[in-house]
Amino acid sequence: MSDKTRSAAIIRDFTVGSIPKQLLRFSVPFILSNVLQLVYSLVDMAVVGRFVGSSGLSAVSTASQLCNFLTMLCVGFASGGQVYISQLIGAGRKDELNRTIGTLFTSVVGICLLMMGVSLLSHRGVLDLLNTPKEAYDMAVDYALISTIGLIFTYGYNTVSAVLRGMGDSKHPLLFILIASVANLILDLLFVPVLGWSVAGAALATIMGQAISFLFALVFLFRHKDSFGFDFKLKSLLPDKDILKTLTKVGVPFALRSGAINISMMFVSSMVNTFGVVASAVFGTGIKIDDIINKTTVSLTYSSSAMIGQNIGAKDFGRTKKIVYWCLLFSVIAYAVFTVIYLIWGQNLFALFTDDKEVIALAPVFISALVWSFPAMALMRATSGFITGVGNSKLSLVFALIDSVVLRITLSCLIGVVFGQGLFGFFLGYGLAAYGTAIPGLLYFLFGKWESYSLLGKKKAA
Repeated sequence: MSDKTRSAAIIRDFTVGSIPKQLLRFSVPFILSNVLQLVYSLVDMAVVGRFVGSSGLSAVSTASQLCNFLTMLCVGFASGGQVYISQLIGAGRKDELNRTIGTLFTSVVGICLLMMGVSLLSHRGVLDLLNTPKEAYDMAVDYALISTIGLIFTYGYNTVSAVLRGMGDSKHPLLFILIASVANLILDLLFVPVLGWSVAGAALATIMGQAISFLFALVFLFRHKDSFGFDFKLKSLLPDKDILKTLTKVGVPFALRSGAINISMMFVSSMVNTFGVVASAVFGTGIKIDDIINKTTVSLTYSSSAMIGQNIGAKDFGRTKKIVYWCLLFSVIAYAVFTVIYLIWGQNLFALFTDDKEVIALAPVFISALVWSFPAMALMRATSGFITGVGNSKLSLVFALIDSVVLRITLSCLIGVVFGQGLFGFFLGYGLAAYGTAIPGLLYFLFGKWESYSLLGKKKAA
């Protein structure tokens, strides 16, 4: 098999061909991959809810806020790498992939070590700020500590997935996460109900599943390094100054964007936790169920951003617009379906995770608030994919700050405290914040001068 044929096994060209067919074919493996990735947390919640109780659900929910914050910093920075890689491919500059991937890997390892140190020193303080219920506090500490120690595997998997997304490959991430999901399920059932390791067992099962997946991915990619585009030589891991500058320019704002949104979620979680362990369990379970919707539809964002990145690199702006419109259409259909499911069977979904009657009885309060966010989320899937594909991370950060600081926190306090709506107000403010990203993103797509925006400088000599 020639180098060109092997390369085609991973790298896909999205600058030609049917847009809706490519978007769906590219998205489906991502949908399955994200749903399987969600199995990590859903299995944790279900097993903990059944065998530990509401205090365990509260512990996992609260500690997960910190873990998600740490993870999303990596996802944000890796997204910068994804965009740069997709634009290189669209511009026909595949010979620069080796230096780019090596620089990205080294950068992520550095970020990971820094975040591990910060979390090990501050996780108890963060749990205090989150008003973790006293019944759940010790278990939340265990979950946060174990998840922090295993952060390198979480960062590794997400970085590999981002690189493959940039190349147009959605099938191999599905394979890797399938391995992790199966391992996590088996270990969860062993550690929690059989060995009685409680919430710590759920955290350990998740980390071990990610470790198995990441190590398998490394072995697989090393054996197929010609098609992957990275030679796995130590010298290739030395950061390229110019590439690092570009990755930092685009990746840091994306990381800060993710961090800002997660901090605002932690703030809302802190306010909800003041209502007690049942309210905390409702919010935590509701967020996990909402993740089913988010993980499914965010696949359209991932897919469209890679397709848009390639077409921005190729300077085909007409095709770029068509990709955004098709992504918006598919997103609207998906959220319409989820709205019906959520309103009709919402309490049944909560009952999958707990048999606590108080939690199930309070579920409609969360559901009735969150569905107001669905129109904005449908629009945001298309506009976020567009902004990511263009590579305008600074604008994305501004929109995220509007979402998180100006709206999510402000609206939650305003509706929940000032207007006296209590728990419903906090949930509603949490949901309505999505409009702070969706509407400005649409305006940028329709009226912004994005055609002149590109991450690619002059081609470097090999």
